[in-house]
Amino acid sequence: MSHTPTTPAKAHAPRRAHRATPADLENVSELSGQGRRVLVTGASGMLGAAVARLLRDRGWQVRIMQRSPAPLAQEDGIEQVLGSITDPDAVEAALERVDDVVHLAAKVSFAGDWDEFVHTNVTGTRVVLESARLAGAHNVVFVSSPSVAHTGESIQGDGAEPADPRHARGNYARSKAAAELLALEADSPKFRVAAIRPHIVWGPGDTQLVERIVDRAARGRLPLLDDGAALIDTTYIDNAAEAIVRALERIEVSHGEAFVVTNGQPRPVGEIIALMCKAGSVAPPTRKVPAGIVKFAGKVIEKVWAVKPGKDEPPMTEFLAEQLSTAHWFDQKRTHDVLGWKPSVSIEEGMSRMKAYYTQNPMPVVQEMQDERMEKIRRKSN
Repeated sequence: MSHTPTTPAKAHAPRRAHRATPADLENVSELSGQGRRVLVTGASGMLGAAVARLLRDRGWQVRIMQRSPAPLAQEDGIEQVLGSITDPDAVEAALERVDDVVHLAAKVSFAGDWDEFVHTNVTGTRVVLESARLAGAHNVVFVSSPSVAHTGESIQGDGAEPADPRHARGNYARSKAAAELLALEADSPKFRVAAIRPHIVWGPGDTQLVERIVDRAARGRLPLLDDGAALIDTTYIDNAAEAIVRALERIEVSHGEAFVVTNGQPRPVGEIIALMCKAGSVAPPTRKVPAGIVKFAGKVIEKVWAVKPGKDEPPMTEFLAEQLSTAHWFDQKRTHDVLGWKPSVSIEEGMSRMKAYYTQNPMPVVQEMQDERMEKIRRKSN
């Protein structure tokens, strides 16, 4: 069940501590990683790991904070500390001698108890912000989501509208909206905070989006809503990581604001799904269902899942149905101007890279299908 966030940030937009002017953008003193230590939370995920590696390559001393050991920690130039972002003592220890913070850790799910989202996404963000300020860190990049400003209607050419925890759709979006307000409220000249909202991040090895889509398509559980015609922006992993790092490098002008980040190539959602399925060597879905029916079904499924044992994801939710049937594409001029960034990897190139990756590393569902075919052949031969 969803609720309105019960946080100090719920009733008002954050004060605008800073908004760079055109004159500010003409002569930006960019931050260098040389001699600086950065704490990255949430580096066990695809995006967090990519950000940590990029920061290391740009000269930062990188420390990652995880609840459990991450494979990334085995790489050169990566230091790991274990602990929860909701534990002030653990966060304080992780922030020792840290100059900058990139906060990605979050509970990301289409379903779940509201209190769990608040605990990780709101309380965790508050702990990280307060601890970073007290520890003497100078800059924070908070990784948010465009869903914080999505109220269920299509988004067509909007910029980074204010986060709205009262009307954002679903517990994840509401909690991230409240957390973003906390983050931007903390911004000041001596403790600079920027928010980056990457939209639908995908890439090789993505278990959260790509592999779920391909798995559902392979099992016939992914219908196209309203013909899959809604235009959506997506973001290739390298582009998202680069934008986040640019927000830190240009924190002098990025702080105090939120920025939407995408590839800037809106495509019909059905086309994106088909490309992902092709990259994973699975036939794309063809079954078409009216969005209204799926949204209603999503509501019912959410209620069933609320009392269902286990922690697996529901096959559909009202929020997911809205995401698959409404347009989401953005005006990123402000993002490009302030971050000094534009995406370098196109959708076509990104899909090509994914195809190459999954050819060498088949997804579990593809391997399962191959095994079943081989078993049938074996039985026939006997």
